[in-house]
Amino acid sequence: MEVTKSDRQRRLLEIISARRFETIPNLAYELGVSRYTIMRDLDEVTSIASFYTVPGRYGGGVYAVDGWYYSRTYLTADQEALLRTLLPGLPPEDRKTMQGILNTFAKPMSRG
Repeated sequence: MEVTKSDRQRRLLEIISARRFETIPNLAYELGVSRYTIMRDLDEVTSIASFYTVPGRYGGGVYAVDGWYYSRTYLTADQEALLRTLLPGLPPEDRKTMQGILNTFAKPMSRG
């Protein structure tokens, strides 16, 4: 049975999420594709995942951003932007609640 592109990309995200780090050669081997295919897949899934790549032989690879997990649901960029726009105009007690929502559901961003 042939693995579809979407199945492979889902598995790629599951691996990165679970392991928090993996090298591109290991991902390519495990998923049975070339390193170039893995790099293309990573480019294609950046809108739904928070990871960063580090070049180099030692320490190079794909790292999950702290706090990001594939199985978790996050706000879209537009949803987060709207909530952040509304935040300053809220009463203090509602501002605290809104900040909690943002802290919980905003997708973590790479600091790298």
